Amino acid sequence: MELKLVKEKRVGDFVIEGARIGRDFLIVAGPCAVESKEQLSKTAGFLKSNGTHALRAMVFKPRSSPYSFQGLGIKGLKIVKEIKKEYGMPVVIEVLDPRDVERVCMVADILQLGARNMQNYPLLREVGRTTKPIILKRGLSATIEEWLSAAEYIMNEGNMDVILCERGIRTFTTETRFTLDLASIPIIKKLSSLPIIVDPSHAAGTSELVIPLAKAAKAIGSDGLIVEVHPDPQRALSDNKQQLNFDMFRQLIIELSELKR
Repeated sequence: MELKLVKEKRVGDFVIEGARIGRDFLIVAGPCAVESKEQLSKTAGFLKSNGTHALRAMVFKPRSSPYSFQGLGIKGLKIVKEIKKEYGMPVVIEVLDPRDVERVCMVADILQLGARNMQNYPLLREVGRTTKPIILKRGLSATIEEWLSAAEYIMNEGNMDVILCERGIRTFTTETRFTLDLASIPIIKKLSSLPIIVDPSHAAGTSELVIPLAKAAKAIGSDGLIVEVHPDPQRALSDNKQQLNFDMFRQLIIELSELKR
């Protein structure tokens, strides 16, 4: 599957040129979910000064349990808009429902489609009609062929700015939340010209595994990372075990800088 490049699109200080990220290594980071203006402001300020190119700012949360924290929704969008203006950082926001795409596009610089929505075809088509770059996460049981086909749904609507995100697949192991399929990175690069980044946080499920998985992702040729970072992970309202604290994120950036691709 060979994809044509289209004219470049600048998002903050990095460039997406059709199916290529025009910088050495993209770092997207931020909390699992926006919990308050204070939390997001503190995180954004830290990340901007510590090697982050875009802020992960999720306000709609697809959760396995209906009783878990579902995100701040529209209230969260207002917070993200204020923080984006204050710090001048591009923001990545996940969208769950085709009806929310237009309002999320008013704030987000990049849209994310999570693993559970990789085969939500009405949503794929709807984001394909936007002009925003799309991060498309691999479904937790999806084959590579199915993943690329999902990307085609977006591109068939005219939006060629798709960034694939490997976030681990479900296997028999219980030591990690998912199994990070690093082999997908060279396979994707062989089959298409789409950029591919890695989410080590969701694959690991525990913060101590995030740094080694992130380093492995860079070493094998990924185009970047999306990592969960929280000022106080133990108090996080969701996924508290896998989020890095500020000291751990600093160490991640140091160790990544020592790696050559």
